Amino acid sequence: MPEADEQYLGQVDIAIVGGGMVGAALGCACAERGLRIAIIDGQPPQRVWPAGQVDLRVSALSRASQRLLERLGAWPRMVELGVSPYREMRVWDAVGRAEIHFDSADLGEPDLGHIVENRVIRLALWERLEAAAAADPERIQLLSPAAPSVLEVSDEQQAQVRLADQRSLSAELLVGADGRASFVREALGIGLETADYAQCAIVANIEVAHWHRETAWQRFLPTGPLAFLPLTDGRCSIVWSADEARAEQLLALDDAGFIAELEVAFDQRLGPILSTGPRAAFPLSRQHARDYVRPHAALIGDAAHGIHPLAGQGLNLGFLDVAALIDAIDHARAQGRALGSLRILRRYERARRGENAAMLGAMDLFKRVFGNRNPALVGVRTLGLAAAEHLPGIKPLFIRQALGLSANLPTLARAGGPRG
Repeated sequence: MPEADEQYLGQVDIAIVGGGMVGAALGCACAERGLRIAIIDGQPPQRVWPAGQVDLRVSALSRASQRLLERLGAWPRMVELGVSPYREMRVWDAVGRAEIHFDSADLGEPDLGHIVENRVIRLALWERLEAAAAADPERIQLLSPAAPSVLEVSDEQQAQVRLADQRSLSAELLVGADGRASFVREALGIGLETADYAQCAIVANIEVAHWHRETAWQRFLPTGPLAFLPLTDGRCSIVWSADEARAEQLLALDDAGFIAELEVAFDQRLGPILSTGPRAAFPLSRQHARDYVRPHAALIGDAAHGIHPLAGQGLNLGFLDVAALIDAIDHARAQGRALGSLRILRRYERARRGENAAMLGAMDLFKRVFGNRNPALVGVRTLGLAAAEHLPGIKPLFIRQALGLSANLPTLARAGGPRG
């Protein structure tokens, strides 16, 4: 029960802590289902930015993520704000020199995915939430800026959430979508499996002499992978994952020195680099929650799992979490069961934890295999890339996986799945 000095905001079906891209997507899906929801987030989205400026943080969205965003009504606004399709992907090894080329045309598809600024994704989703809240303010509460200070969850009762500003609410289901340093995960006492990669990812937007050909480029260097991601205006967003010592060297360089190192690292595949914008860096680690659910509570997105960015799958995994949790919620409502029932939430955990663990393991394997200079291992991976490039049937399998053409995807992300 709320304390005497608190403002009680009422009872909701679902309280979502974290209104970033994944939390906002879940909020949109719940709002479309007529559920009473509250979204708690530290700050509202960025709404305006200078013309021609590109966010340093971008995501490579799969076709499955695009379907989900279309069904939530956010995709048209994202297109208006700017999305960059990539139709091909080229991956090569700096040591073994083997290379593999993926082309969406091989499956008759228009593209392999889209590069989108994170702020564009979040703003488009948040605007959908604001429209829903304006239409029904008693059902949808957007609490931002706000932060939880106390969470109380028991097997028998609903989740109780107290905010730092002395407001409180109760929820049948509490969802932690609050990122790697999740307050919800900590409050629930859910442990983490972690591994420090001893690497940093350097991000920047750069101007190249030659058109990127709407192609995503990735070179595996012994000190970490380097990706060039195509932007609509002809520039590329880079993600350069490097061992900590190497990252410190690169960050300490002036622009001319950084460009010189970048040209060597990238083989000048797109000609000379003409300019670079500001650089930023963030540490890399793997983490995976030991459990995704508790009675009346669930974790999604980075609160549940953190992955190496070399395949650009972090946000896509988060959106699949959203779709799988919505499947569990739909099942609960169809069966007349409580949304916070542990039996219902286990359906979500079974659907996602194993899939996410497999992806985290695959990224670990890629990092170890391509970061090793051992001549025998170099020979093996050269043969492996050559086989994948030339043997029939292998590349289409990879492309189908990247596009999200699997039949066992959650409903919102599945081809032909219902809207809303």
